[in-house]
Amino acid sequence: MSPQPVNTRHARSVRDVVFVDGVRTPFGKAGEKGMYHGTRADDLVVKCIRELMRRNPSLPPERIDEVAIAATTQTGDQGLTIGRTAALLAGLPQSVPGFAIDRMCAGAMTAVTTTAGSIAFGAYDVVIAGGVEHMGNHPMGAGADPNPRFAAERLVDPAALNMGNTAENLHDRFPAITKERTDSYAVASQAKLAAAYAAGDIQPDLVPVAARRPSEGFTLRTTDEPPRPGTTLESLAGLRTPFRAHGRVTAGNAAGLNDGATAAVLASAQAAEELGLSVKMRLVSYAFAGVDPSVMGIGPVPATEKALAQAGLGIEDIGLFEINEAFAVQVLSFLDHYGIKDTDPRVNRYGGAIAVGHPLASSGVRLMNQLARQFEQDPSVRYGLTTMCIGLGMGGTVIWENPHHADFGKDA
Repeated sequence: MSPQPVNTRHARSVRDVVFVDGVRTPFGKAGEKGMYHGTRADDLVVKCIRELMRRNPSLPPERIDEVAIAATTQTGDQGLTIGRTAALLAGLPQSVPGFAIDRMCAGAMTAVTTTAGSIAFGAYDVVIAGGVEHMGNHPMGAGADPNPRFAAERLVDPAALNMGNTAENLHDRFPAITKERTDSYAVASQAKLAAAYAAGDIQPDLVPVAARRPSEGFTLRTTDEPPRPGTTLESLAGLRTPFRAHGRVTAGNAAGLNDGATAAVLASAQAAEELGLSVKMRLVSYAFAGVDPSVMGIGPVPATEKALAQAGLGIEDIGLFEINEAFAVQVLSFLDHYGIKDTDPRVNRYGGAIAVGHPLASSGVRLMNQLARQFEQDPSVRYGLTTMCIGLGMGGTVIWENPHHADFGKDA
């Protein structure tokens, strides 16, 4: 018998992935009255990339191995392989490659997890990952051509292609989640965001943007446009229900249509140490899951179950939750599943998308930015998660570890 060939290649080991830094533009309202009307989407994400490089001077631009940028509508100023074009426009070396991602609302989250997997594998050391959505330039679903088989073969309820309808369906499935509860949750989201602004917790992650609206001069945008501080239950009670007559979903208890961009630096733990980069979080696990598209908002539940199982953790181990507030009913369905109170202080301490906005593919990194800042403020918390529902029936969850906790990395 001939001897077996000897594998002389080095065995690979999975490397720790850390969240170094993240930034975002102020979020704007979509449409002609919004502050980014007349501003290009790619220019918004370029602002984020440039700010990351400014804030991290010990990171040589040539050490960036990849730029992954998400956009739900990949055409016009959000097209042309936006990860690559944004890298070039931001002044990164031509040697730095880039690509585009689409997972609807979880675009930036997927940009993070996809490149993080490559870092763990050893293909990359440092990456930039983020997302952008200019819903004023690209209304959700504009130009889409759903295959007629979806309706003809009843693969997907046609109503499920409208996210507002899926939120109404969640109300039907969970009658304990009343309109009064969702309105109360929305009021709290607005109040928490206002308190976070007053405490200076939001501003450090914002990139000022000089935006010029048509026929107007440049204005420096430094704060989010969508928040409605002072919102009350009374002011929400009379809002119309556009997705169903006598429904429960309104503009007050759902995220709006918004413009904005985000970006983050991720690195291997070794590269972060070598380059003197900060470590704001360590990635523990991540998972995506599919659900019936007609109840899209329940997606974070199975995604979280998968991510917890991968990490060997239970929901009781999670000390902070950043849940994207596409709709209040979607957040409350998650909380009810795990027996978490609507007012639990671990949940969305700075408020959420109902108040600050949800520019689709960009929102995942906003959640991460806010969790990282809360980790810094609260070293008693070891694990936190970012989670979101995703159009066409999906959910995504990423679990992170707090480097400020006394037991950080002990059993990593």
